[in-house]
Amino acid sequence: MVSKKIYYGTGRRKRSVARVTITPGKGNIIINGKDVNEYMPFPTLVMDLTQPLEVTKSRDKFDVEVSTKGGGFSGQTGAIRLGITRALLEYDSNTDPKSEDSFRKILKAAGFVTRDSRIKERKKYGLKKARKAPQFSKR
Repeated sequence: MVSKKIYYGTGRRKRSVARVTITPGKGNIIINGKDVNEYMPFPTLVMDLTQPLEVTKSRDKFDVEVSTKGGGFSGQTGAIRLGITRALLEYDSNTDPKSEDSFRKILKAAGFVTRDSRIKERKKYGLKKARKAPQFSKR
């Protein structure tokens, strides 16, 4: 039996965490045991999370399996995208990062390597949310 090489990547965004595993395959994407189109409610989210594969022209080369939890669909999509990016970087780790066709150079130029650090701001006392104040009454 020939063992397949497995590459891992962890992505985080808002309150979501995604553990991504990519293996050589035909381009199937499974999220929490479901097909990507069945799990994600909007096609734009599916398009967003497959961008690293599209940019590196490896959409049909890998099967992607994702375990994600926390947050909503948008946060999970961002986490999965970062996880796929990190797994692709692990796959391409032997290529010189300065060469034109290295995944790192391609993904960095597209802005996928950087984690989006924006998180929800904490609520302050006396306010309804982080910045929303109660209605002002003059009298």
